[in-house]
Amino acid sequence: MKLTLLRHAQTEGSLRNLYYGAADIPALPESLSELHRRAGDYPTAQRYYTSGMLRTEQTLAAIYGSVPHTRLPGLREMDFGDFEMKSYEELKDTPAYQAWITDVEHNPCPHGESAPQVLRRSLAAIAPVVQRPEDAVCVIHGGVTAGLMMAWFGGGRYDYSVSPGQGFQVTFREGQPVSYTRIPAAE
Repeated sequence: MKLTLLRHAQTEGSLRNLYYGAADIPALPESLSELHRRAGDYPTAQRYYTSGMLRTEQTLAAIYGSVPHTRLPGLREMDFGDFEMKSYEELKDTPAYQAWITDVEHNPCPHGESAPQVLRRSLAAIAPVVQRPEDAVCVIHGGVTAGLMMAWFGGGRYDYSVSPGQGFQVTFREGQPVSYTRIPAAE
């Protein structure tokens, strides 16, 4: 089974380097148009999923059209709590932010989530997807993708950084991840 994990299209939040996860902001029209133009570069599947957030719904439609799909809220991006829709520049001198960045892989955001909490819910949400034999596409978020890839293949978060509209295609055998390639393939 091949599972494609795609990060949603560019948003105002990603352009401005904001922390946004729980904020249900839209994808930028020009990014969606570019993904639509390049739709043939993306693998297709028998099953399609999104996190249910607006930007993932828009991205799925831009690449694949109006395919039937399932929303998996467990694949939503991290809730950055008090840091939502704020930039590093806005936060860098606050004690709460300074405390969080000492260990972003374990510390929770004030009134938000921690990376381990996001990973637990993401692994629970993806488990039934990878147990089925048909290929699947999940249009989700960069942080969730990186967390899943770290859990499956080791390494650090930045080993699996993806730009908007990029991701990984993971091959599973008997429900276990065995290899991956970057999507879309390098030109």
